[in-house]
Formats: sequence, structure tokens, C-alpha cells
Amino acid sequence: MKKLPIGISDFKKLREENFIYVDKTKYIYKLITEGGGYYFLSRPRRFGKSLLISTIGYLFEGRKELFKGLYIEDKWNWDETYPVLMIDFAKDIVKKEDYKKRVIIELEKNYVNNQIKLEKTLKKEEDEVALFEKLIISIYEKYGKKIIILIDEYDKPILDLIEDIKQAQNIRKQLKAFYSVLKVLDKYIRFVLITGVSKFSKVSLFSGLNQLEDISLNKEFGNICGYTQNELEFYFKDYLQGPNLEEIKEWYNGYYFLQDTLYNPFDILLYLRNKEFDSYWYKTGTPSFLIKLIKDKKYDVSQLENKIVKKNILEKFDIEEIRIEALMFQTGYLTIKEVYQKEYGQEYKLGFPNKEVKISFNENILEFTIKEEVRYKLVDDVITTLKKENISKLKEHIDLLISNISYMYLKEEASYVLAVFVLFYSTGLNVITEDNTSKGRIDLTVIVNNSIVYILEFKVSQDEKEKGNAIKQILEKEYYKKYLNYDKIYIIGIEFDKTNKQITNFQYQQIK
Repeated sequence: MKKLPIGISDFKKLREENFIYVDKTKYIYKLITEGGGYYFLSRPRRFGKSLLISTIGYLFEGRKELFKGLYIEDKWNWDETYPVLMIDFAKDIVKKEDYKKRVIIELEKNYVNNQIKLEKTLKKEEDEVALFEKLIISIYEKYGKKIIILIDEYDKPILDLIEDIKQAQNIRKQLKAFYSVLKVLDKYIRFVLITGVSKFSKVSLFSGLNQLEDISLNKEFGNICGYTQNELEFYFKDYLQGPNLEEIKEWYNGYYFLQDTLYNPFDILLYLRNKEFDSYWYKTGTPSFLIKLIKDKKYDVSQLENKIVKKNILEKFDIEEIRIEALMFQTGYLTIKEVYQKEYGQEYKLGFPNKEVKISFNENILEFTIKEEVRYKLVDDVITTLKKENISKLKEHIDLLISNISYMYLKEEASYVLAVFVLFYSTGLNVITEDNTSKGRIDLTVIVNNSIVYILEFKVSQDEKEKGNAIKQILEKEYYKKYLNYDKIYIIGIEFDKTNKQITNFQYQQIK
């Protein structure tokens, strides 16, 4: 039985040491043979970008033995080889000086690999640019062939310093000069692929590099990284004897780049090894900067699920004005759920990709809301209460949530309502916000065991005359009719006092 390729990003090692390889060479072949030759690909971390870069490198070097049995084997001209220049920015940059060291190390590595003499480094700020230019020209002159340039994690030097805007701006300026070499030396270059997590606008980083084609949301290359459901069941069938495929899919599938829904390879591989559901991917990079940004901007996290955005919002990322939706999409905490074609272009509905991200992200938010010793018990108690249909207990849990809020970053008037939303998301149950019906939107729908439905409506007010309006709205608009095919339906109206931030009215009723 072949081994699980956990953490393997070197295509040669993967092929020679009996690891499973999910064949992506169909997309690689199309990319190389049908396009212009300069590409950019954005994908979340640990999504297979480095393996893609490695595979393309060995392909252009003509390593036919590594591609035996793969889609591309009988389609590629193995006699035509090219020199490959590969730069990897994956290592951490903790201050702007480390960026320069990182670049010099990567360039020196390519000088050595190609047996090109490296003169003593000059002590100028533009050193890396001059070294890069000389390297490209020297490789071209040595082999008499155009060069393949592969740059992995191009944006990591900026993202590592994103909380220090001056340092990040400085690195962006240096990277802009570095990447400008690709435009100047275009005549020496055969193919370029640049990968990263975030897509900084061309104006701010890739200025002048007009031939760079962004394939991040090109549906023809939507599956170039990650595993589809079919790929999972075909390549990993020996590891899938016993586990519930639907449960696996709910936990880890769901990323969508306009072709098929995908698994993050890191996540699913660790699950297949351990056979335990856990937040494998999420734990490798807790988004502290993102959580801080949400707090600082008082962002309404209840709107993350089913958020509608224009395509252009997802296609750019600028240090000076960070859009939370774009950052969360590009870093993998949100994904595309639906696509709408409008007169002026496309719009996307965003949402959490899967159960792992939904639970983990909202637990992270909850950490900044209430004390840890209360948080874990509270989440468990809410799950138990809903499963046992003990609705009166739910009020006690929400009261406990409110009484333990130590600091809240959300909009003040609705802060406690939003805390309730986050609490429900943290349970891992099937939670739907802004749930559309023919007569309006349900604030919150919770489905338990595919048989019990809870429909919740929230109101925030000070007027006693408005008491009872929450449950009244559910009844008048007949929100429950959408779920009449379920075994049981409960409607719950929860009203908060605008000033005192406490529940003033809690009503529920069983409809079915």
C-alpha cells in the first residue's frame, strides 16, 4: 500500500519513495501548452502549491522517469528540456532585514545549482535585483535556452510583517523592484508561475507585468491544487475502508474555485492517518492578525456566512486598506458557495468551507468574548440542550454567555445578539444565518440530526410595546413552512434590551 504524502512537497521524493500522487498533470499540461506563459495562482496555505511548483520544475527538466503512468507521460516532448530557476519564500521573515537575506540565499542556491560563478555581493539596497538580473542572463547564456522561473509563496515576506505596516510597505517596495526584472528580461524567459496566498494588486506589486495571467479563479484550473471527492475515493481507497464518507466530506470538503469542491490535502491526509476528526489545518496557523482586525474594525461576523461580494473584491489585497472578506477568502477561512451572473459581472456568495473551519474560527472569536472555563462547557451544554429539545434551558445558556462577556469587539447595540450567533456556530451543528424564505429571512436556523429544526428570531429594543415581536414575526411570515418536511420544528423569539444588554423576552413554541 502506498504511503500518505503528508508534508511532502518534493515531487521527486514523492514518486521515488512510494507515496500517493494525485495526478494533476492534465492541468499542468493545459497551463503550459495553451496559455501565454506567465501565470499567478493564489491558494490558501498547505493547499499543494509547493508540490505543483516542484512538479512543473521536474517536468521542464525532462525527468521522464518521474512521470511514468501519469496523464502527461505520452503527451510531453521529453527531448526538449529547459533550465529551471526556482525561488521559495516559504521561510519566516521576522523583520525587513531578513527579507534581503532570504532573497540572497535563494539566488545563491540557484547560482550554485547552475554552476555559475557568484561575484562578491555588493552592499547596495538593489543587490538582490542586480543578482536576479545577472542570474537570468547567465543561465540563458550558459544553456542557450529560455528559462523557467518558478516562485513559491511570493507574498510571505509581506504577510509575515503585515501587522507592522511600515515594514510591510518597505518589503512591498523591494519586491516590486525584484519582480520588475521579469518584465525587463522577458526575452530570456519561457515560462513563469508565481504562487502565493494573497493577491496584491498589480498596481502595488506587479506593476508593468501585464502579461501575468491570474488563474486563481479560472474554472479550467480550479482543481489544479487540492483533492476532489472523486480523487479522494480513487487514490485513497485503501485508507477509506470503514470511515463515513459523508461525515468526512462535511468536516473537510468544501473549498471551491469554480470547478469542483475540494479538500485541503493537509487536512484530509492527517485525518486518513489518524482516523479522528480534528482541526488539523486550522491549528497550523491560528489567524491572530485576522481576529485582531475583526475586533479593530468591529466587523459583524454573523454576516460572514452568505456574504455577497463582487468578484473584484476577492481579486485584490492591499496593505493600506485590507478588506476582511478578501483576506478571509484568500487565506482559506471563507470560500465561494454560489456564483451569480449580473449585468455588470459576477457576484459570489461566500461562506465557511466546511465544519472544521466554521467551528474553529468561531471558537477563536469566542475566545475573545468569554472566559475559557465557561466557553467549553457552554458550547457542550447548548448542543445537549438542542438535542434533548430542552428549550427553556437555552435561555439559561444565553444568560450565562451574556454575564461572562469580558470584552466585545462587535457593534455595541447588537453585540450580544452577535455573540449568540458565534456561540451557535461554535457548536458544529448545521447553522444557517440569514436563511432565505419566500416571505423574508430567518435570523438563525439550527438543524439537529437532520430531524429537528430550530428557527430563531432576534430583536433589540427598549420599547415595552414591542415585546413579543420576535416570535410574532416568525408566525406572521410563516418561516417554519420551509421546514415542514422535518420531524420537529421549534420557533424561538429572543428579545434584548438595547441599553442593559440582557434578555427581556424569551418565547418558544413547537410548530410540529
